[in-house]
Amino acid sequence: MTSSRWLIQKAGYLENDDRELIAQAQSGSHAAFEEIYRTHVGRVYAICLRILADRLWAEEAAQKIFVRAWIKLNSFRAESSFATWLYRLSVNLVLGELNASGRRNLQMVQTAAIPDGSSGGETAPNLRLDLEKAIATLPRQARAVFVLHDVEGWKHGEIAGAMGIAIGTCKAQLARARRLLREVLET
Repeated sequence: MTSSRWLIQKAGYLENDDRELIAQAQSGSHAAFEEIYRTHVGRVYAICLRILADRLWAEEAAQKIFVRAWIKLNSFRAESSFATWLYRLSVNLVLGELNASGRRNLQMVQTAAIPDGSSGGETAPNLRLDLEKAIATLPRQARAVFVLHDVEGWKHGEIAGAMGIAIGTCKAQLARARRLLREVLET
């Protein structure tokens, strides 16, 4: 593998002319699909974790997404980038998981102690951890809207369509999420 291709894959993108790799995976090549998996698993897991706010559930969802991607790979027609197709598949599955589960207000599982900031001022990583923890405390629908809109950059119409809610409900949930985050972060 050339170093430039490795850097592109490490950054999470497939080259425009990398259709051969996708075509190989569509033809049943497990090795090609494994390369696609390694390129995209980080971003897929990150969106799962942000929306679901539970590490184990996010890992489970990411696995389901790649199983679904393997099954639906032949439906990819290269009308958009593969990353966009996979990302849309991911969000749809995660939102379906969230809606079907009935789980509410899940807390992120902590796997390591978070520094208490007693050694001086807070650093950017600590602030990021605080924000991630605060996002995890949001009610599930508000959390999903917040992540899709403010983190991922989706428009209200796209979110409403994906979640099966009205645009007004989407806007109200975003306002609610922002208000709740301000309250949590100011305490």
